[in-house]
Amino acid sequence: MELQKLLSPARRIIDEYNMIQDGDKIAVGLSGGKDSVTLLYILASLRKFYPKKFDLMAITVDMGLKDMDENEKLALKKLCEDLEVEYKVIPTDIAEIIFDVRKESNPCSLCAKMRRGALNNAAIEAGCNKLALGHHADDLIETLFLSLFYEGRLSTFSPVSYMDRTGITLIRPMLYIEEKDIRAFAKDKPILHNTCPADKHTQRQYIKDMLNDLKKDIPFLKHRIHGAITHPERNNLFDKCLIYKTAPAGKLPETNKTDDDKSLN
Repeated sequence: MELQKLLSPARRIIDEYNMIQDGDKIAVGLSGGKDSVTLLYILASLRKFYPKKFDLMAITVDMGLKDMDENEKLALKKLCEDLEVEYKVIPTDIAEIIFDVRKESNPCSLCAKMRRGALNNAAIEAGCNKLALGHHADDLIETLFLSLFYEGRLSTFSPVSYMDRTGITLIRPMLYIEEKDIRAFAKDKPILHNTCPADKHTQRQYIKDMLNDLKKDIPFLKHRIHGAITHPERNNLFDKCLIYKTAPAGKLPETNKTDDDKSLN
């Protein structure tokens, strides 16, 4: 997979949501996995020709997993040097807190919050006003089902999120890029091996496996779901505000029923 094929959808979402402005200093959360490494390549390349000029740096939050490969860490440092990107590593004891102290059985949510907090603080200290995260199209879809199944909410990632408490704006430039394309691009890149004990044993992995099973019978499944998320006009959910605005005083309007709806009565 050539980088140019990833730059096109990345630039499209960046332009559509006005993710980058002149003078931005953007921190990339560089975990060392395929997603964050690919994101760094995309933004480092975009920086060369994008009409709005921005600075770029990479931040790795070291979770304190003691079996991390030191040679892989050095490879990340060299990657940043090759891409001419400032690089900073933040040491933490997140792994010890989650697995040894709290002994979390479902650690991903707390881990994400702690890593995000460390990233935010490091980005602020470095003078960054934006933080770029490597979530892609498959993450977007999986998060929708995680929220629906486990929280009873219809919710997923936003392309741009401003955080009042820190003044940092989160941007996600890869939400139009599929995981399979990222995997193809990153296969010969310096990728950090994931040594997290919870890897492949999470609720997200369950959703991922479920969607892949469904895709065997419905090949276009993910494209349809992604389209429903990214095109608001395709949403047709309850809107109580609209009902109360249009109803006569003291009376609620009857809902419009299709033939399929009537068959349920």
